[in-house]
Amino acid sequence: MTSAIDILAWGVAGAASVPLLVLVLELIAGLRGSADVTPAARPGATATVLIPAHDEELGIGATIRALLAEAPAGTRVLVVADNCTDGTAARAREAGAEVVERHDPERRGKGYALAFGRDALAARGAPEVVLVLDADCRLLPGSIEALAVAALATGRPVQATNLITADLGAPPMVQISGFAMLVKNLYRSRGMQRLGGAALLTGTGMAFPWPLFAKASLATGSIVEDLALGIELTRAGHAPLLLEKAGVRSAPAAMADALQQRRRWEHGFLSVLRDQALPTLRQGIARGSRAEILLGLHLLVPPLALTIMACGVALLLVLVLAVAGATLVPAAILGALLAGAALLLTLAWLSAGREYLRAGALLRAPLYVLWKLPIYLGFLRRKEAGWTRTPRREDTVGGRISPD
Repeated sequence: MTSAIDILAWGVAGAASVPLLVLVLELIAGLRGSADVTPAARPGATATVLIPAHDEELGIGATIRALLAEAPAGTRVLVVADNCTDGTAARAREAGAEVVERHDPERRGKGYALAFGRDALAARGAPEVVLVLDADCRLLPGSIEALAVAALATGRPVQATNLITADLGAPPMVQISGFAMLVKNLYRSRGMQRLGGAALLTGTGMAFPWPLFAKASLATGSIVEDLALGIELTRAGHAPLLLEKAGVRSAPAAMADALQQRRRWEHGFLSVLRDQALPTLRQGIARGSRAEILLGLHLLVPPLALTIMACGVALLLVLVLAVAGATLVPAAILGALLAGAALLLTLAWLSAGREYLRAGALLRAPLYVLWKLPIYLGFLRRKEAGWTRTPRREDTVGGRISPD
């Protein structure tokens, strides 16, 4: 007869094993090579790059000049100078972009800026494709055309591979953050797509056919607007695609600013996990939609550091219960999953992660988990609810961090 202590051990191990199993399956599928399919190009397609910008005077000109230098003929660039208190609008015009200015301090955030830009595009003549780019990012050569062609050919949102620029001279925590972003935005997103699910929208380097963009719920104050938009579109039957040959890059944030920005994103993700993971999963099961089921499962996986931390604590607890007389089977299953995840993350590092993370920095991973602990404790006390701009380092392209 199963004892109460056995039930407790199975419960703890089961709760920890579900997100860990999803992570393992995504990584197994994602560690295979790229599966990009090049759609047939359609000549004459028009695309507009939409850049929401808040107080980006120092970097917006360089971003626009780099963009126009490699953009196909006929590409428009529209900058939304959103609640700016500096010369963002003037610098953007000088660099060759169209500019609209938005002043609404009561409704702050990227979603409102994108909705404002969409209205301006509709009034000026809607393009066939809208490509959203953050003001601190650079698109790799050929990405605009590749994203536009794919969006038109499939009628779906298309996401470029969004990574932090590799810097092996950066502090260990920055290197680990860059590797975590590689795992999430490339391997896990590729894995979801290979399994038949939706790729992740990551907020920049995203292309949308105009009919989808025109109807999307953009005007929200969500601090994870890209994640919310991806969920909305997947549930509406328009699962985003990852196009690996298109790429977008940005520089990492300075360490002094990283914890604040990471807190904002991860509190937003944890709120989505709490509020939308199970409803998305239930709806997917009811509809028989593989994309929604896989997205719901993906949303059950907390950020990588929290997943490993929580599963490690769960394993320790199950082992304590085993010493107290519980069966060892739950501990063995959970331990095997943890070992499998560690092996797959090592393979990801050997595959491409060494460009982002030195072996010596990899040894700091336990400290990275501890460094992020205040973020998760803060979510239990008082989650971040408002948008904040990531501080930029003047000597870099921008200041982006990994959401993991």
